[in-house]
Amino acid sequence: MSKNKNTPALRPLALATALLCLAAGAQAATIVVTGRDAAGIGFNDPTPVAPVGGNPGTTLGQQRWNVYQYVAGIWGNTLQSNVTITVNAGWEALSCDASSAVLGSASPWNYWRDFSGSKPSTWYPQALANKLSGENLSDGQEDDGSGYGNVDIKTQFNINLGNAGCFTGGGFYLGLDGNVPAGQTNFMETLLHELGHGLGFTVNPTSSQTGQRVNASYTAYSDSGLPSIWEQFMYDNTKQKTWLAMGTASADRKASGINTGNLSWNGPITVAEAAETLSHPQAIVAATPAQPAPSLFPFSPALFGATVGTSTNLGPVADSASQACTALPAATAAAVKGRVAIVDRGTCNFVIKAKMVQDAGAIGMIVVNNVAGALATMSGTDLTVTIPSVGLSQADGTALRAMAVAAKKYGSRSAPGTVYASGGVDMSKRAGMDAGGRPLLYAPNPYVVGSSVSHWDISAFPNLLMEPNINPDLTTTLSKPKDLTLPLLRDLGW
Repeated sequence: MSKNKNTPALRPLALATALLCLAAGAQAATIVVTGRDAAGIGFNDPTPVAPVGGNPGTTLGQQRWNVYQYVAGIWGNTLQSNVTITVNAGWEALSCDASSAVLGSASPWNYWRDFSGSKPSTWYPQALANKLSGENLSDGQEDDGSGYGNVDIKTQFNINLGNAGCFTGGGFYLGLDGNVPAGQTNFMETLLHELGHGLGFTVNPTSSQTGQRVNASYTAYSDSGLPSIWEQFMYDNTKQKTWLAMGTASADRKASGINTGNLSWNGPITVAEAAETLSHPQAIVAATPAQPAPSLFPFSPALFGATVGTSTNLGPVADSASQACTALPAATAAAVKGRVAIVDRGTCNFVIKAKMVQDAGAIGMIVVNNVAGALATMSGTDLTVTIPSVGLSQADGTALRAMAVAAKKYGSRSAPGTVYASGGVDMSKRAGMDAGGRPLLYAPNPYVVGSSVSHWDISAFPNLLMEPNINPDLTTTLSKPKDLTLPLLRDLGW
């Protein structure tokens, strides 16, 4: 039996408090959370606040802690383990600027191999290893001096979020009712997501960026290291094999990590529930006189402007050939007036793009991704934007633009032929699923540190908790017909 103890402590333990979430049912899990914030900081912040959204706390620190209690209770009632799950939590200054921020993070803090109930020579996160072995594997081990060296999960969240210069004005919503004001981030869903990673929704300690594995002594990555429990279920459609079956071929795993739309999860429990969870994708129906049948392009919705439904008539499309981050030139404005403007992702946010094409007279907007893969739900707030907007993958955007060019010759010089777009559903596919019925993992190219591989793909519909973005339609249900988080954890052994 061997373990790794992570060593990079962000700050020493200053104050410890504990929460015992006693879950209903004899086999449900018990979760204990300890805080490491100093007096007056984080969970101990005495700033007066009014109760909000079912959270009765009257100080900022109390409300933060109440959300932790609530989310730990959800997880405790969802999982089964005879061994207490331990979490260490703190609020810290994480990376951010005026328009973006790291919300927080969580991860397993210890990994184990070759314990009773494990697969041989395979790394497991501690909470899962404890559950399978029936004992606390770090019990009696000397702490590393941090005060949390032996915990199952370590979490940290951005204490500056919403302050000036740190995603200014866009702080965490601490209510428990899901009624998140525009511009704020649902802390309940964020924490639910991050604890999912800590419980094992992660490929670590296999590096998804290099494909290498940690060695048996947990001191270095190499081609001959030991696999993580995740690898047996990560299936590459191009290689037609799992990451585990790739053996010492780290380069194959590295390539798979950016194999957009072709990296999936083949765990039997998840595959069975995916068919009852993932829906047929919303799609742009693009009709053109240049072809006998319309083309269907799955789209990502926008959180601003008019909603695009399955029977929405959008109108004729026109390519702006721009990112639409500033006022459109006169000729471009004339081309998109009365039409649905195709624009490129990049440089500015989606709301600005929508505002620029709307001001030019466009009646809708289609944003084309600038990298391979689907666009995430397009966020932003501007009540003056009223036109509908959707996002397409780079490949589908390229195809739509080609259709627009091909359609021109079917009209006249004064009125060239066009592509007409409307909302619909692609009944031939399931959103976020490959042709074999396996749900897709997030594998963008280029690789995205902290997001790639250890998340569901953003093409999933409805949105899933463990996508790399916190979307407004999430619930606290972790299995079918709403989500696939629990099925994946059950594939691992939970």
